[in-house]
Formats: sequence, structure tokens, C-alpha cells
Amino acid sequence: MPKSRAQKAHILKDLGIKVDDAKSIIFAKISGLGVKDNEMLRKQLRAEKSEFVVAKKTLIDLALSKKVENFDPKKLEGQIAAIFSYEDEVVPAKVLAKFKKEFEGKIDFAGGVLDNKFIFAEQAMELAKMPSKQELYAKLVGSINAPVSGFVNALAGNLRNLVYVLKAIEEKK
Repeated sequence: MPKSRAQKAHILKDLGIKVDDAKSIIFAKISGLGVKDNEMLRKQLRAEKSEFVVAKKTLIDLALSKKVENFDPKKLEGQIAAIFSYEDEVVPAKVLAKFKKEFEGKIDFAGGVLDNKFIFAEQAMELAKMPSKQELYAKLVGSINAPVSGFVNALAGNLRNLVYVLKAIEEKK
């Protein structure tokens, strides 16, 4: 059953709010994805503070046209779902890449929006290979902590060597 003008206006308003709040948007080409699979993907995305929305391309175009550079809905083929990420820009691409491996042929990358610029499917796939914010924070903390731990190990090594020397002298006598 077709949607009324009021329903479409409500969907458009909702999409506009989601676009404003999202740090990144990944478009997924969906075909033949069952209800259980769809719900499983939604659940995985909710756990990562992301949202999976299926809407008509014309409504997505209207919601993005003034906010995104180089966006052309003709670049998106087939039935499209938008995945909005509210915390980490990389997470929806990672979840989609993992899901794509599991359900080959039913879901695929169609493009995305990052920093208010349209990115193509290949770029969205590359985004999935990047480390998440949490992984980058862990690497940063490890890099900052490395000199301190090295210094502590060097000091502990001198004390350890002194203990070994004293033990060797004790065994000799």
C-alpha cells in the first residue's frame, strides 16, 4: 500500500534528524535478505550504537541533498538501506563487511557518506578495514606507555642482574 504524503513527510523529517546526528552513513544494497537475517543485522548494529533504516531512494535523496556534497541517488542501484552510525564512523562498515561474508549475494556495499561527502562502495569497503576508535585509542595509550615501561624494565633488569650475581656468589662459597 502506498504511503500518504503525511507519512512521507514524517519519514523525511525522521531521516533528516538521523542524518544530522550521524557521524557516518553506509548504504547497503539489499536483495533477498530474510526477516531473521535483517533482524540479526539490526541487533548487531544496535549493539554498536548504529541504526539500520530502509527507505525509498527519493526520500534518502531529499534528506541528503542539501547536506552532502556530490550525492546522486542514481549512483545507488537496487533496494537501498542506510546504516547510520552515531558514535564511531568505522563500525557500520565493519559490521556490514562481516555480515556480507556471512550472507554473500544478499547484501553488499553501495556507498556512504563520510564528513558530508559521498563515498563510493569501494571506499566504504576500505573504511571497513580501518581500525575503530577503540583500537586507535589502545594503540595511542600503548605508544605513550612504551617509554615508561621500557624505563621500568631497564631499572628492574639492573636489580634482577644484581640478585643473580649475589646468588652466584652465594653458591660459589
